[in-house]
Amino acid sequence: MKCLDCEGDTKKFGKDRRGQQRYRCLKCGHTFIEPRIKPLGKMTLAEDKVLTVLHHLVEGCSIRSTERITGVHRDTILAVLQKVGEKCDALLTDRIHRVCATDVQCDEQWQYIGMKAKTKARKEIKDGSIGDSWVFTAIDRPTKLILAWHLGHRTLEDTIEFTEKLAHATEGRYDFQVTTDGFVPYREAVVLSLGVQRVNFAQLIKTYQNNPDVETETRYSPAVCTGTIKLPIFGNPDMRKVSTSHVERMNLSTRMQMRRYTRLTNAFSKKWEKHYAALALWIAYYNFCRIHRSLRVTPAMQAGITDHVWDLPELIRQAPSVETEP
Repeated sequence: MKCLDCEGDTKKFGKDRRGQQRYRCLKCGHTFIEPRIKPLGKMTLAEDKVLTVLHHLVEGCSIRSTERITGVHRDTILAVLQKVGEKCDALLTDRIHRVCATDVQCDEQWQYIGMKAKTKARKEIKDGSIGDSWVFTAIDRPTKLILAWHLGHRTLEDTIEFTEKLAHATEGRYDFQVTTDGFVPYREAVVLSLGVQRVNFAQLIKTYQNNPDVETETRYSPAVCTGTIKLPIFGNPDMRKVSTSHVERMNLSTRMQMRRYTRLTNAFSKKWEKHYAALALWIAYYNFCRIHRSLRVTPAMQAGITDHVWDLPELIRQAPSVETEP
């Protein structure tokens, strides 16, 4: 340890009232505490409290239940979520790049923010950050790695933004297969972002009908899938691998592990930016920290991005700092 003023040699000089090690310079006599890197910037919440809050959030606790368990105020919890979510978003963009993907499955998952679209229309609200939202997700089937994700609306513009992120994640990779559901804008977006020379593209189109049993309550019952059609779009896709089962199973994990996605509760997101931050935290945790049961390693390890399982402290440390504009 060198002196912060004259860079001379130092020795230990007791501890302060918080238990932090103090040092004294043998040359100039200056005393100081070893500077610590604060991964969350100016946030003064103790690191153990931050980690406890994050553990509860990634395991499906709501904001208020986390407040009751940890004793941390809900506004502070939301501030931690916002800060860590921004860091995790930057981490995913930085680390999930030039991945050797082979079989990519894409899907969209619905959730509302603030209120449902029907209520929004009745109240004549025009704010695009309120109402229905869709998270687009691309997963590599062999490694279960989430290659790209995008929070937006089910439109052509948002679909293109999603496929551009997928192109960034698979940059330099050619001749891999992409399978989506029957959402029509994928046909134009995949061509624009990935090109017909890079991928073999197919769609799995499902046909549905409502529950025919009219005597039972069907308001919250899912529609019945009556059949599927495998449709090659371009390239030479392996029709035996045309499936969206793995990405849909990942969507189930998202809905079960994120309290904001639990149906028929009041724990839904109230603001778009908090919803985005929660998704970024969950996806980074899923890729780097959560051991996949069938793989017995994390998806990032299976894809060769890391060589060990990350814990939450390492996830926060590895994530690059993000300067938030005032």
